Amino acid sequence: MEDEGLPAVLVSGFGGPGGVCEDHLGELRKHFNLIGMQEFVGNKTHLGAKIRAVLIWGGKPAVTEELLRSLPALSVVASAGAGLDHLDLKLIASFGVKVANTPDAVSSPTADLGMALLLAAARRVVEDTENFAMNWMGQEVTGATLGIVGMGSIGYRIAQRAQAFDMKILYHNRRRRKTEEEDAVGATYCERLDDLLQQSDFVMVAVSLTPQTRGLIGRRELRLMKPTAILVNIGRGLVVDQDALLQALQTGVIKAAALDVTHPEPLPRDHPLLKLKNIILTPHIGSATHQARRQMMENLVESILASLNGLPIPNEVLLK
Repeated sequence: MEDEGLPAVLVSGFGGPGGVCEDHLGELRKHFNLIGMQEFVGNKTHLGAKIRAVLIWGGKPAVTEELLRSLPALSVVASAGAGLDHLDLKLIASFGVKVANTPDAVSSPTADLGMALLLAAARRVVEDTENFAMNWMGQEVTGATLGIVGMGSIGYRIAQRAQAFDMKILYHNRRRRKTEEEDAVGATYCERLDDLLQQSDFVMVAVSLTPQTRGLIGRRELRLMKPTAILVNIGRGLVVDQDALLQALQTGVIKAAALDVTHPEPLPRDHPLLKLKNIILTPHIGSATHQARRQMMENLVESILASLNGLPIPNEVLLK
């Protein structure tokens, strides 16, 4: 039984592939009266006036203009994860509603996965084969050059991990990091993405999806890479042109790829990328650890409560 005295928060549902984690419901219900989308749709007029926040988990529920108009008391949209490409920030702000996300919770586990994919692709640890001959060769990681595209919190943590492999670290970012930050991880800034692509043995894509980064790695960029290079994408699927990547992998333009993100997600079972041996695919699991998901939930609770109490919102997303 929900506590009607608690602030009402809209969620996509409870458990299952599109709902809030069942393990988190007990904690969330200590603070909020949770209203699922199915219940809300059946009684919009009554419930819409009560809902103070929307909690987005796994990109759901979708925050549309229609939804915003039906929630006159809405104060904040709190979205799990770091990516914001599923939100129209200008539209939400036009309704006087604030936005918060959980970047700190996902940075380390996503960086861990990025390195795991790099190592797995380099050493071909998941490639199907009937026989392991003496010429079963992979790429050496120690001492290799790693190019990081996107040196935000995730990219920086990847650089920290790459140091342990004595990798030469290059990075390309919208804004250059401070000198002391570069020095701390031994990273060299490449103002031109082309320079990074041409020099790197491994290219790690860790940028957010924006109009500027959509299709950032396309046919031209793949051809700039070494034929022995490996591409790892832990950003968003649409940052890489998948048709161009498919062709590059089929024709030897690059050696291999490892993707935690695709478009769409999941890929159709008959997608040609799934038929290649020189690719590793994981189902967008960068933040999929018990610890990270728990921290995400706690961060969302903190942000919603701060907003409802008129306090500064941790991890508030500001329009640029």
